[in-house]
Amino acid sequence: MNITPKGRRRGSHWHALLAVAGALMLAACASTPAPTASLQAAQQAIATAEGAEAGNYAAGELAEARAKLASADTAVKEKEMVMAERFADESRADAELASAKTSAAKAKAVNDEMKLSTGTLIEEMERSSGATP
Repeated sequence: MNITPKGRRRGSHWHALLAVAGALMLAACASTPAPTASLQAAQQAIATAEGAEAGNYAAGELAEARAKLASADTAVKEKEMVMAERFADESRADAELASAKTSAAKAKAVNDEMKLSTGTLIEEMERSSGATP
């Protein structure tokens, strides 16, 4: 033990400072609220994707969103709020991706149908114009 001429131990300020910093970190972790808004956003994004029939067009992404939401719920129960929020945000992103892929697939199907209809109309017009003098 090193004692300075004034009778204080060397490094006692550092110990006190570290103790205060540790207490603040514990308080910050303990007071982290549940990521309610993130969980609700993920649930809403999944419901939107399901309503858009993402299960038919982007089943993998929708399943991933559901799995990450379940992981977020588990993290909340285990009081791991930072992880819960991360899983909830990832779940929302996966659900939004599922919705986007569903919209793209539906738009492609409509476009393909329009091309087919246009091709049929062009054939009819060519037949009609060739039949009359």
